[in-house]
Amino acid sequence: MEPSNTHFMTPAEAFSLAGELALITGGATGIGRAIAHAFILSGARVILVGRRRELLEKAAAELGPQAGWAVHDVAETAHVPALVEDVQARYGDVTILVNNAGHHLKKTIEETDEAEFRHMLDTHVTGAYALTRAFIPAMIERRHGHVLFTASMTSFFGLSRVFAYSTAKSAYLGMVRSLAVDLSPKGIRVNAIAPGFIETEISRKALDSDPARKQRVLSRTPLGRLGSTEDVAWAAVYLCSPAARFVNGVVLPVDGGVLIGF
Repeated sequence: MEPSNTHFMTPAEAFSLAGELALITGGATGIGRAIAHAFILSGARVILVGRRRELLEKAAAELGPQAGWAVHDVAETAHVPALVEDVQARYGDVTILVNNAGHHLKKTIEETDEAEFRHMLDTHVTGAYALTRAFIPAMIERRHGHVLFTASMTSFFGLSRVFAYSTAKSAYLGMVRSLAVDLSPKGIRVNAIAPGFIETEISRKALDSDPARKQRVLSRTPLGRLGSTEDVAWAAVYLCSPAARFVNGVVLPVDGGVLIGF
């Protein structure tokens, strides 16, 4: 829809996700769970997707009646058609796809065997490709949709001992730009968020057990603190909302200034 010269959106209109159905991979925990929560507060319904049924059921129950769930391993791309059929039958057409699921591997290239490298690519890159390809036809038919990727600081600069992870997350940049060019004429915007050092249960344990590393992280961050999953979640709402209707093909750092610090 073209912006009107006579109507300036209110904040409630600009940041509303009313009528949207968002599928969020890795949606039961961490950043995915926070995005789901913020989406619901903004009026959307959400579908949490992950491998562990018990976590999905618990998270959906806690998030309330606007949350559903579906079990799926993003690396098992042969099962994507069944997921699409199940989701459409139970919830309807997905209008927002959040490619958030992933896993970490702290190894150098010498330590990373081919199976580990392929699994990293299968989970992040091939998994996101397969889901995006499967869910965009309904978006194209409606001429309305959003695809959002969770990228990483490793999409932009080198971090030691995360070779496979960095490779996978860097691939997201090309996916976002190419998809935005191809899909936006069909009514679908494509963007990404690159979280900085975010406080989660996993990062808290890792940093608390390594004070020197924690100090390095904080000294690298101009704001001098870790981010929260909520910080990432509201950025996700913005990118998928009418407020960002002319924002397309970007990777938005939510990093406290890490990328511009020295």
